[in-house]
Amino acid sequence: MAPRLQERYSKEVVPEIQKKFDISNPMGVPRLQKIVVNMGVGEAISDMKIFENAMADLGMITGQKPTTRRTKKATSTFHLRINQPVRCKVTLRRARMYEFLDRLVNVAIPRIRDFTGVSKKSFDQTGNYSLGITDQTIFPEVDVGKITRAQGMDISFVFDHGPKEQTMEVLRLLGMPFTK
Repeated sequence: MAPRLQERYSKEVVPEIQKKFDISNPMGVPRLQKIVVNMGVGEAISDMKIFENAMADLGMITGQKPTTRRTKKATSTFHLRINQPVRCKVTLRRARMYEFLDRLVNVAIPRIRDFTGVSKKSFDQTGNYSLGITDQTIFPEVDVGKITRAQGMDISFVFDHGPKEQTMEVLRLLGMPFTK
């Protein structure tokens, strides 16, 4: 069975975008291609346990095992050596992508304290959107009692094509709460 937001995209969002932007072919409507969740763990330089906890949290949040990103160059100022793990990331596609977006929009974002909406300024020229979250405890999958330190993450929504006006409207119709 297809996720709820995926059905909503095909049955409600596509016809509305076609009508609003005068697009004759449904394949001309921007489609969410993937969601990339990235967690930078700089403190892992001194303690590897922090990195393992961040990997476990990201795996629980996304429902997929994260990959480790390692340094390519040694930087003595930051005490970095070559091939040292500093980031973890997950690329979500298809059903998992829509399920994550559904949980993000309907469960996690409303749990942010004093939340007024996400910025409209985070779109690039090709219509992709990036969102920064400062605390992973807004996700209900994370056990707050086991958290040793708050960890932020970057979430990127990658579209196959389209200007940012169309991609912003797609995200808005899928439930993304933009500021006024």
